[in-house]
Amino acid sequence: MKVTEILIKPILTEKANAQQESLRRYAFKVNRRANKLEIKTAIEQFYGVNVLEVNTLVVPGKQKTRSTKSGIISGVKSGYKKALVTVAEGETIDLYASI
Repeated sequence: MKVTEILIKPILTEKANAQQESLRRYAFKVNRRANKLEIKTAIEQFYGVNVLEVNTLVVPGKQKTRSTKSGIISGVKSGYKKALVTVAEGETIDLYASI
């Protein structure tokens, strides 16, 4: 797989920002078929940092309902795979440069 197929987007939440500052751990939404070795090489190529550790987890989908004028609509929000990447001491990834 290509780097652009493996990495979908970074996850920018309060919890992810706290882990970036204290643990040098960054969260990414990745392709479900990507394994840890592919994620590690993709991060190293794309951001130019040394990756120490990659942890992955699959976030399950959720049932969502909302009330509208025509009644209650229910659906499913699809699940995704999340990768938590720890980089080497003294290195950072600037996720806000392209915003």
